Amino acid sequence: MTAPSDVIVSSTVEAGSVPAGTAVPAGEAVSAAPLPAVDISDEALARVGAQIAATAEEYDRSGEFPWKGVQAVHDAGLLRLGIDPRYGGQALSPTDSIRVFLALGKGDPSVALVSAMTVFQHVLQARDPFWPDELYRKVVADSLERPVLLNAIRAEPELGAPARGGLPATKIRRTADGWVVNGRKGFATSSEGLSYHLVWVATEEDDPLLGHVIIPADTPGIEIVRTWDHFGLRASSTHDVIYRDVEVPAANFHGLPASAQTPDAGFAAVGIGATALYIGVARAAQEFFLRFANERVPTALGRPIATTERIQTVAGEIEAQLVAAEEIAFGVARRFEEDAPQAAERSILAKPLIARAAITAVQTAVAAIGNPGLTRRNPLERHLRDVHCVRVHPPQEDTALLIAGRRVLAAAAPAAAAPAAG
Repeated sequence: MTAPSDVIVSSTVEAGSVPAGTAVPAGEAVSAAPLPAVDISDEALARVGAQIAATAEEYDRSGEFPWKGVQAVHDAGLLRLGIDPRYGGQALSPTDSIRVFLALGKGDPSVALVSAMTVFQHVLQARDPFWPDELYRKVVADSLERPVLLNAIRAEPELGAPARGGLPATKIRRTADGWVVNGRKGFATSSEGLSYHLVWVATEEDDPLLGHVIIPADTPGIEIVRTWDHFGLRASSTHDVIYRDVEVPAANFHGLPASAQTPDAGFAAVGIGATALYIGVARAAQEFFLRFANERVPTALGRPIATTERIQTVAGEIEAQLVAAEEIAFGVARRFEEDAPQAAERSILAKPLIARAAITAVQTAVAAIGNPGLTRRNPLERHLRDVHCVRVHPPQEDTALLIAGRRVLAAAAPAAAAPAAG
Protein backbone atom coordinates (compact mmCIF):
# COMPACT_ATOMS: atom_id res chain seq x y z
CA MET A 1 0.00 0.00 0.00
CA THR A 2 1.39 3.37 -1.03
CA ALA A 3 2.12 5.82 1.75
CA PRO A 4 1.31 9.50 1.14
CA SER A 5 5.01 10.42 1.14
CA ASP A 6 5.66 8.09 -1.78
CA VAL A 7 3.67 10.21 -4.22
CA ILE A 8 4.88 13.72 -3.34
CA VAL A 9 6.68 15.42 -6.22
CA SER A 10 8.47 18.75 -6.42
CA SER A 11 5.48 20.67 -7.79
CA THR A 12 3.04 20.85 -4.86
CA VAL A 13 -0.40 22.39 -5.17
CA GLU A 14 -1.33 24.17 -1.95
CA ALA A 15 -4.89 24.19 -0.70
CA GLY A 16 -6.80 27.05 -2.24
CA SER A 17 -4.23 27.66 -5.00
CA VAL A 18 -6.19 25.76 -7.65
CA PRO A 19 -8.81 27.83 -9.50
CA ALA A 20 -12.38 26.82 -8.71
CA GLY A 21 -13.62 24.12 -11.04
CA THR A 22 -10.17 22.78 -11.93
CA ALA A 23 -9.34 19.09 -11.63
CA VAL A 24 -5.77 18.49 -10.47
CA PRO A 25 -4.06 16.12 -12.95
CA ALA A 26 -2.95 12.69 -11.77
CA GLY A 27 0.68 12.68 -10.68
CA GLU A 28 0.65 16.31 -9.54
CA ALA A 29 0.85 16.45 -5.77
CA VAL A 30 -1.74 18.12 -3.60
CA SER A 31 -0.87 19.38 -0.14
CA ALA A 32 -3.28 17.69 2.26
CA ALA A 33 -3.01 16.48 5.84
CA PRO A 34 -3.18 12.68 6.10
CA LEU A 35 -6.57 11.29 7.02
CA PRO A 36 -6.78 8.83 9.93
CA ALA A 37 -5.41 5.44 8.92
CA VAL A 38 -8.01 2.78 8.12
CA ASP A 39 -7.55 -0.62 9.75
CA ILE A 40 -8.13 -3.31 7.14
CA SER A 41 -6.65 -6.21 9.07
CA ASP A 42 -8.58 -9.46 8.89
CA GLU A 43 -9.69 -8.97 12.49
CA ALA A 44 -11.01 -5.45 11.87
CA LEU A 45 -12.86 -6.50 8.72
CA ALA A 46 -14.42 -9.44 10.55
CA ARG A 47 -15.71 -7.08 13.25
CA VAL A 48 -17.37 -4.80 10.71
CA GLY A 49 -18.79 -7.80 8.86
CA ALA A 50 -20.37 -9.06 12.08
CA GLN A 51 -21.85 -5.63 12.80
CA ILE A 52 -23.60 -5.33 9.46
CA ALA A 53 -24.69 -8.98 9.53
CA ALA A 54 -26.73 -8.16 12.64
CA THR A 55 -29.08 -5.92 10.63
CA ALA A 56 -28.97 -7.69 7.26
CA GLU A 57 -32.20 -9.65 7.75
CA GLU A 58 -34.05 -6.56 9.00
CA TYR A 59 -33.20 -4.56 5.89
CA ASP A 60 -33.76 -7.50 3.55
CA ARG A 61 -37.33 -7.81 4.82
CA SER A 62 -38.12 -4.09 4.80
CA GLY A 63 -36.27 -3.14 1.63
CA GLU A 64 -35.32 0.15 3.29
CA PHE A 65 -31.95 1.81 2.86
CA PRO A 66 -29.45 0.09 5.23
CA TRP A 67 -28.41 3.17 7.19
CA LYS A 68 -27.20 1.23 10.24
CA GLY A 69 -24.92 -0.94 8.15
CA VAL A 70 -23.59 1.98 6.13
CA GLN A 71 -22.91 3.89 9.34
CA ALA A 72 -20.92 0.94 10.69
CA VAL A 73 -18.80 0.85 7.53
CA HIS A 74 -18.28 4.62 7.78
CA ASP A 75 -17.31 4.39 11.45
CA ALA A 76 -14.64 1.85 10.49
CA GLY A 77 -13.28 4.30 7.89
CA LEU A 78 -13.84 1.89 5.02
CA LEU A 79 -15.80 4.39 2.90
CA ARG A 80 -12.61 6.49 2.70
CA LEU A 81 -10.56 3.72 1.12
CA GLY A 82 -9.27 4.61 -2.32
CA ILE A 83 -9.03 8.36 -1.69
CA ASP A 84 -5.89 9.56 -3.42
CA PRO A 85 -2.93 9.83 -1.00
CA ARG A 86 -2.42 13.32 -2.48
CA TYR A 87 -5.59 14.23 -0.58
CA GLY A 88 -4.38 12.45 2.55
CA GLY A 89 -6.18 9.22 1.72
CA GLN A 90 -5.30 5.56 1.70
CA ALA A 91 -4.81 3.76 -1.61
CA LEU A 92 -6.54 0.44 -2.16
CA SER A 93 -4.70 -2.41 -3.86
CA PRO A 94 -6.54 -5.04 -5.90
CA THR A 95 -5.81 -7.68 -3.26
CA ASP A 96 -7.12 -5.50 -0.46
CA SER A 97 -10.20 -4.63 -2.50
CA ILE A 98 -11.06 -8.33 -2.59
CA ARG A 99 -10.40 -8.76 1.13
CA VAL A 100 -12.52 -5.76 2.12
CA PHE A 101 -15.56 -6.49 0.00
CA LEU A 102 -15.50 -10.22 0.59
CA ALA A 103 -15.71 -9.48 4.33
CA LEU A 104 -18.50 -6.94 3.86
CA GLY A 105 -20.36 -9.24 1.47
CA LYS A 106 -20.32 -11.97 4.08
CA GLY A 107 -22.03 -9.57 6.48
CA ASP A 108 -24.55 -7.79 4.25
CA PRO A 109 -24.08 -7.70 0.47
CA SER A 110 -26.40 -4.71 0.05
CA VAL A 111 -24.18 -2.66 2.36
CA ALA A 112 -21.11 -4.11 0.63
CA LEU A 113 -22.34 -3.04 -2.81
CA VAL A 114 -23.29 0.45 -1.63
CA SER A 115 -19.83 0.78 -0.07
CA ALA A 116 -18.04 -0.60 -3.12
CA MET A 117 -19.67 1.93 -5.44
CA THR A 118 -18.37 4.78 -3.27
CA VAL A 119 -14.86 3.38 -2.90
CA PHE A 120 -14.56 2.68 -6.62
CA GLN A 121 -15.39 6.32 -7.39
CA HIS A 122 -12.50 7.38 -5.16
CA VAL A 123 -10.25 4.91 -7.00
CA LEU A 124 -11.31 6.34 -10.37
CA GLN A 125 -10.70 9.88 -9.15
CA ALA A 126 -7.19 8.92 -8.04
CA ARG A 127 -6.45 7.26 -11.40
CA ASP A 128 -7.87 9.97 -13.66
CA PRO A 129 -9.05 13.09 -11.77
CA PHE A 130 -12.23 14.69 -13.06
CA TRP A 131 -13.80 16.29 -9.98
CA PRO A 132 -13.32 20.03 -9.50
CA ASP A 133 -10.56 20.26 -6.90
CA GLU A 134 -12.51 22.38 -4.43
CA LEU A 135 -15.55 20.10 -4.63
CA TYR A 136 -13.51 16.94 -4.14
CA ARG A 137 -11.77 18.48 -1.14
CA LYS A 138 -15.24 19.00 0.33
CA VAL A 139 -16.11 15.35 -0.34
CA VAL A 140 -12.95 14.23 1.45
CA ALA A 141 -13.50 16.56 4.41
CA ASP A 142 -17.16 15.60 4.77
CA SER A 143 -16.21 11.92 4.64
CA LEU A 144 -14.60 12.29 8.04
CA GLU A 145 -17.87 13.44 9.58
CA ARG A 146 -20.53 11.28 7.91
CA PRO A 147 -21.06 8.69 5.17
CA VAL A 148 -20.57 10.44 1.83
CA LEU A 149 -21.92 8.00 -0.73
CA LEU A 150 -21.10 8.24 -4.42
CA ASN A 151 -22.14 6.24 -7.46
CA ALA A 152 -22.00 6.38 -11.23
CA ILE A 153 -25.61 6.20 -12.42
CA ARG A 154 -25.59 4.82 -15.95
CA ALA A 155 -28.40 2.37 -16.76
CA GLU A 156 -31.68 3.55 -18.28
CA PRO A 157 -35.10 1.91 -18.65
CA GLU A 158 -34.91 1.94 -22.46
CA LEU A 159 -31.17 1.57 -22.98
CA GLY A 160 -30.57 -1.23 -20.51
CA ALA A 161 -26.99 -2.01 -19.50
CA PRO A 162 -24.56 0.62 -20.88
CA ALA A 163 -21.83 -2.02 -21.07
CA ARG A 164 -23.64 -3.40 -24.13
CA GLY A 165 -23.37 -0.12 -26.00
CA GLY A 166 -25.61 2.75 -26.96
CA LEU A 167 -25.97 6.42 -26.06
CA PRO A 168 -27.80 7.64 -22.98
CA ALA A 169 -31.19 9.26 -23.42
CA THR A 170 -30.41 11.42 -20.39
CA LYS A 171 -29.26 14.71 -21.89
CA ILE A 172 -27.15 17.60 -20.69
CA ARG A 173 -27.50 21.05 -22.22
CA ARG A 174 -25.21 24.07 -21.92
CA THR A 175 -26.64 27.18 -20.30
CA ALA A 176 -25.25 30.62 -19.62
CA ASP A 177 -24.25 29.57 -16.09
CA GLY A 178 -23.43 25.89 -16.48
CA TRP A 179 -25.44 22.84 -17.48
CA VAL A 180 -28.98 21.50 -17.15
CA VAL A 181 -29.78 17.76 -17.02
CA ASN A 182 -32.98 15.96 -18.01
CA GLY A 183 -33.71 12.24 -18.13
CA ARG A 184 -34.50 9.07 -16.24
CA LYS A 185 -32.05 6.49 -14.95
CA GLY A 186 -32.73 2.95 -13.79
CA PHE A 187 -31.04 0.60 -11.33
CA ALA A 188 -29.26 3.40 -9.47
CA THR A 189 -27.66 1.59 -6.54
CA SER A 190 -27.54 3.62 -3.29
CA SER A 191 -30.07 6.08 -4.72
CA GLU A 192 -31.74 7.11 -1.46
CA GLY A 193 -28.44 7.43 0.39
CA LEU A 194 -26.30 9.19 -2.20
CA SER A 195 -24.53 12.45 -1.48
CA TYR A 196 -23.51 12.85 -5.13
CA HIS A 197 -24.93 11.37 -8.33
CA LEU A 198 -22.41 10.85 -11.13
CA VAL A 199 -24.87 10.69 -14.00
CA TRP A 200 -23.89 9.36 -17.42
CA VAL A 201 -25.19 11.85 -19.97
CA ALA A 202 -24.79 12.99 -23.56
CA THR A 203 -25.04 16.41 -25.13
CA GLU A 204 -27.58 16.96 -27.88
CA GLU A 205 -25.22 17.81 -30.75
CA ASP A 206 -24.83 15.61 -33.82
CA ASP A 207 -21.44 14.54 -32.47
CA PRO A 208 -22.37 14.35 -28.78
CA LEU A 209 -20.06 14.59 -25.82
CA LEU A 210 -20.38 11.75 -23.31
CA GLY A 211 -19.44 11.69 -19.68
CA HIS A 212 -20.52 11.76 -16.08
CA VAL A 213 -21.91 14.96 -14.64
CA ILE A 214 -21.48 15.44 -10.90
CA ILE A 215 -24.78 16.36 -9.25
CA PRO A 216 -25.09 16.97 -5.49
CA ALA A 217 -28.01 14.91 -4.17
CA ASP A 218 -29.76 17.95 -2.68
CA THR A 219 -29.98 19.72 -6.05
CA PRO A 220 -33.58 20.66 -6.93
CA GLY A 221 -35.19 18.54 -9.64
CA ILE A 222 -34.06 15.07 -8.49
CA GLU A 223 -36.78 12.50 -7.78
CA ILE A 224 -36.16 8.97 -6.48
CA VAL A 225 -38.79 6.53 -7.80
CA ARG A 226 -38.94 3.44 -5.57
CA THR A 227 -38.98 0.79 -8.29
CA TRP A 228 -36.56 -1.68 -6.65
CA ASP A 229 -38.57 -4.70 -5.43
CA HIS A 230 -36.03 -7.37 -6.14
CA PHE A 231 -35.23 -11.04 -5.62
CA GLY A 232 -31.88 -10.25 -3.97
CA LEU A 233 -29.89 -7.34 -2.54
CA ARG A 234 -33.23 -5.90 -1.52
CA ALA A 235 -31.69 -3.17 0.64
CA SER A 236 -29.33 -1.82 -2.02
CA SER A 237 -31.75 1.02 -2.91
CA THR A 238 -31.29 0.39 -6.64
CA HIS A 239 -34.24 2.54 -7.65
CA ASP A 240 -34.97 4.72 -10.67
CA VAL A 241 -34.02 8.39 -10.58
CA ILE A 242 -35.64 11.20 -12.58
CA TYR A 243 -33.76 14.43 -13.34
CA ARG A 244 -35.95 17.38 -14.31
CA ASP A 245 -34.16 20.58 -15.30
CA VAL A 246 -31.37 19.86 -12.82
CA GLU A 247 -28.86 22.72 -12.91
CA VAL A 248 -25.18 22.15 -12.20
CA PRO A 249 -22.06 24.35 -12.42
CA ALA A 250 -20.03 24.37 -15.62
CA ALA A 251 -17.06 22.66 -13.94
CA ASN A 252 -19.12 19.58 -13.00
CA PHE A 253 -19.13 18.14 -16.53
CA HIS A 254 -16.27 17.56 -18.95
CA GLY A 255 -17.49 15.27 -21.70
CA LEU A 256 -15.51 13.58 -24.43
CA PRO A 257 -16.61 12.47 -27.90
CA ALA A 258 -17.69 8.85 -27.94
CA SER A 259 -14.84 8.00 -30.30
CA ALA A 260 -12.31 9.25 -27.76
CA GLN A 261 -13.54 7.08 -24.89
CA THR A 262 -11.67 3.90 -24.03
CA PRO A 263 -12.32 1.35 -21.27
CA ASP A 264 -10.09 1.62 -18.22
CA ALA A 265 -8.70 -1.90 -18.02
CA GLY A 266 -6.75 -1.05 -14.88
CA PHE A 267 -9.94 -0.25 -13.00
CA ALA A 268 -10.93 -3.91 -13.33
CA ALA A 269 -8.07 -4.66 -10.96
CA VAL A 270 -9.94 -3.00 -8.09
CA GLY A 271 -13.44 -3.46 -9.49
CA ILE A 272 -13.09 -7.21 -9.05
CA GLY A 273 -13.95 -6.45 -5.42
CA ALA A 274 -17.57 -6.04 -6.51
CA THR A 275 -17.50 -9.65 -7.66
CA ALA A 276 -15.64 -10.79 -4.56
CA LEU A 277 -18.44 -9.59 -2.30
CA TYR A 278 -20.49 -12.52 -3.63
CA ILE A 279 -17.79 -14.92 -2.48
CA GLY A 280 -18.54 -13.41 0.90
CA VAL A 281 -22.22 -14.23 0.46
CA ALA A 282 -21.30 -17.83 -0.32
CA ARG A 283 -18.99 -17.98 2.70
CA ALA A 284 -21.91 -16.85 4.88
CA ALA A 285 -24.04 -19.61 3.35
CA GLN A 286 -21.29 -22.12 4.06
CA GLU A 287 -21.10 -20.93 7.67
CA PHE A 288 -24.81 -21.61 8.16
CA PHE A 289 -24.55 -24.99 6.44
CA LEU A 290 -21.70 -26.13 8.69
CA ARG A 291 -23.48 -25.01 11.83
CA PHE A 292 -26.72 -26.70 10.73
CA ALA A 293 -24.89 -29.93 9.88
CA ASN A 294 -23.26 -30.08 13.29
CA GLU A 295 -26.46 -29.25 15.20
CA ARG A 296 -29.00 -31.29 13.23
CA VAL A 297 -29.56 -34.70 14.87
CA PRO A 298 -32.36 -36.70 13.18
CA THR A 299 -34.10 -39.13 15.51
CA ALA A 300 -33.48 -42.07 13.19
CA LEU A 301 -29.76 -41.26 12.94
CA GLY A 302 -29.10 -40.38 16.56
CA ARG A 303 -26.07 -38.26 15.76
CA PRO A 304 -25.31 -35.02 13.86
CA ILE A 305 -25.67 -35.27 10.10
CA ALA A 306 -22.15 -33.82 9.93
CA THR A 307 -20.89 -37.31 10.81
CA THR A 308 -22.29 -38.84 7.61
CA GLU A 309 -20.18 -39.28 4.51
CA ARG A 310 -22.83 -37.64 2.34
CA ILE A 311 -22.78 -34.38 4.28
CA GLN A 312 -19.00 -34.51 4.57
CA THR A 313 -18.77 -34.83 0.79
CA VAL A 314 -21.18 -31.92 0.32
CA ALA A 315 -19.09 -29.83 2.71
CA GLY A 316 -16.03 -30.67 0.65
CA GLU A 317 -17.76 -29.67 -2.58
CA ILE A 318 -18.80 -26.31 -1.13
CA GLU A 319 -15.27 -25.64 0.11
CA ALA A 320 -13.80 -26.64 -3.26
CA GLN A 321 -16.03 -24.14 -5.09
CA LEU A 322 -15.12 -21.33 -2.71
CA VAL A 323 -11.41 -22.05 -2.75
CA ALA A 324 -11.55 -21.98 -6.55
CA ALA A 325 -13.37 -18.63 -6.52
CA GLU A 326 -10.90 -17.10 -4.07
CA GLU A 327 -7.87 -18.41 -5.94
CA ILE A 328 -9.16 -16.92 -9.18
CA ALA A 329 -9.92 -13.55 -7.58
CA PHE A 330 -6.64 -13.22 -5.69
CA GLY A 331 -4.66 -14.64 -8.60
CA VAL A 332 -5.96 -12.01 -11.01
CA ALA A 333 -5.38 -9.31 -8.38
CA ARG A 334 -1.74 -10.35 -8.01
CA ARG A 335 -1.29 -10.28 -11.78
CA PHE A 336 -2.47 -6.67 -11.83
CA GLU A 337 -0.18 -5.74 -8.95
CA GLU A 338 2.78 -7.31 -10.77
CA ASP A 339 1.83 -5.70 -14.11
CA ALA A 340 1.78 -9.22 -15.50
CA PRO A 341 0.82 -9.87 -19.12
CA GLN A 342 -2.75 -10.99 -19.73
CA ALA A 343 -3.99 -9.56 -16.41
CA ALA A 344 -6.78 -7.59 -18.07
CA GLU A 345 -7.72 -10.50 -20.37
CA ARG A 346 -7.96 -12.90 -17.46
CA SER A 347 -9.96 -10.47 -15.34
CA ILE A 348 -12.75 -10.62 -17.94
CA LEU A 349 -13.11 -14.37 -17.47
CA ALA A 350 -12.60 -14.15 -13.71
CA LYS A 351 -16.05 -12.62 -13.24
CA PRO A 352 -18.15 -15.49 -14.72
CA LEU A 353 -15.90 -18.14 -13.17
CA ILE A 354 -16.25 -16.62 -9.71
CA ALA A 355 -20.00 -16.19 -10.24
CA ARG A 356 -20.44 -19.84 -11.21
CA ALA A 357 -18.47 -21.05 -8.21
CA ALA A 358 -20.26 -18.84 -5.68
CA ILE A 359 -23.71 -19.75 -6.98
CA THR A 360 -22.86 -23.46 -7.12
CA ALA A 361 -21.59 -23.39 -3.54
CA VAL A 362 -24.81 -21.87 -2.19
CA GLN A 363 -27.09 -24.06 -4.32
CA THR A 364 -25.20 -27.14 -3.13
CA ALA A 365 -25.80 -26.17 0.50
CA VAL A 366 -29.51 -25.58 -0.10
CA ALA A 367 -29.96 -28.86 -1.96
CA ALA A 368 -28.30 -30.82 0.83
CA ILE A 369 -30.31 -29.24 3.64
CA GLY A 370 -33.69 -29.33 1.91
CA ASN A 371 -36.68 -27.41 3.27
CA PRO A 372 -34.82 -25.66 6.10
CA GLY A 373 -32.57 -24.09 3.48
CA LEU A 374 -35.56 -22.38 1.87
CA THR A 375 -37.23 -21.27 5.10
CA ARG A 376 -37.37 -17.53 5.73
CA ARG A 377 -36.31 -17.80 9.37
CA ASN A 378 -32.98 -19.24 8.22
CA PRO A 379 -30.46 -16.97 6.46
CA LEU A 380 -29.58 -19.53 3.80
CA GLU A 381 -32.57 -18.64 1.62
CA ARG A 382 -31.48 -14.97 1.73
CA HIS A 383 -27.95 -15.94 0.74
CA LEU A 384 -29.39 -17.97 -2.15
CA ARG A 385 -31.31 -14.94 -3.40
CA ASP A 386 -28.42 -12.54 -2.92
CA VAL A 387 -25.74 -14.65 -4.58
CA HIS A 388 -27.69 -14.82 -7.85
CA CYS A 389 -27.34 -11.05 -8.23
CA VAL A 390 -23.68 -11.58 -9.16
CA ARG A 391 -24.79 -12.43 -12.70
CA VAL A 392 -26.04 -8.94 -13.51
CA HIS A 393 -22.74 -7.14 -12.95
CA PRO A 394 -20.56 -6.52 -16.01
CA PRO A 395 -19.05 -8.24 -17.75
CA GLN A 396 -22.03 -10.57 -17.99
CA GLU A 397 -21.21 -14.16 -18.83
CA ASP A 398 -22.17 -14.16 -22.50
CA THR A 399 -20.12 -11.01 -23.13
CA ALA A 400 -17.07 -12.32 -21.29
CA LEU A 401 -17.16 -15.64 -23.13
CA LEU A 402 -17.64 -13.93 -26.49
CA ILE A 403 -14.63 -11.67 -25.91
CA ALA A 404 -12.47 -14.58 -24.78
CA GLY A 405 -13.62 -16.82 -27.61
CA ARG A 406 -12.92 -14.25 -30.30
CA ARG A 407 -9.48 -13.57 -28.84
CA VAL A 408 -8.32 -17.19 -28.77
CA LEU A 409 -9.79 -17.95 -32.19
CA ALA A 410 -8.06 -14.94 -33.69
CA ALA A 411 -4.77 -15.95 -32.10
CA ALA A 412 -5.06 -19.46 -33.54
CA ALA A 413 -6.12 -18.38 -37.02
CA PRO A 414 -3.65 -19.03 -39.86
CA ALA A 415 -1.74 -15.98 -40.98
CA ALA A 416 -3.16 -14.42 -44.12
CA ALA A 417 -1.18 -15.31 -47.23
CA ALA A 418 0.90 -12.48 -48.66
CA PRO A 419 -0.37 -11.19 -52.02
CA ALA A 420 1.40 -12.70 -55.02
CA ALA A 421 4.15 -10.55 -56.55
CA GLY A 422 3.46 -8.92 -59.88
